[in-house]
Amino acid sequence: MPASLQTTSGLPLKTMVLPADLEPDNPLWHFALEFWQHTAAQKTCLTLQNEGWSVTRILCAGWLALNGRAYTGIEHPTVTEWRDRVTGSLRAIRTSVPKAQTAYNGLRTHLASLELEAERIELALAWRSFTAPKPESRNMHVCEELIQSNLAAAAPAPDAIPGVKLLLLTLGDTISAFQSGDSQPC
Repeated sequence: MPASLQTTSGLPLKTMVLPADLEPDNPLWHFALEFWQHTAAQKTCLTLQNEGWSVTRILCAGWLALNGRAYTGIEHPTVTEWRDRVTGSLRAIRTSVPKAQTAYNGLRTHLASLELEAERIELALAWRSFTAPKPESRNMHVCEELIQSNLAAAAPAPDAIPGVKLLLLTLGDTISAFQSGDSQPC
């Protein structure tokens, strides 16, 4: 096994610089865990993920909307780098392991657990970047617009939105009905 990982160009892959005071157990993570309990949201997020969307971006968009904040879709570079280098790599490895063969179930389970932990760190990195104070609460009509606007900003590209409008409406309905002890609906 090589002593260091290499990029596709053969250059050594540098270790990421991560904050020492990262908070993996934060309100965004709690929202993600609760949100994931909704079967419709889970299925919709996984469908969008198969279309190139990032579930963590969707979760950030929803959480920010619930807190009355717009999501621009612009992320701190560390969040994007972590997703590309760690979370995405673990997902690619997990999905390449054959599902149909039971001999690989243990490996798939361990990879899924590592992927979840990588997503937790990714959300902690995102949480760290959400430092602006919370604006005043909004009425529900404005909230629904904010949710849809935030979800649209989470798209991998603007042209990805038309084909998934119904999926975004499903997510929006789940988010607008969502109540969290850490936040008040917008």
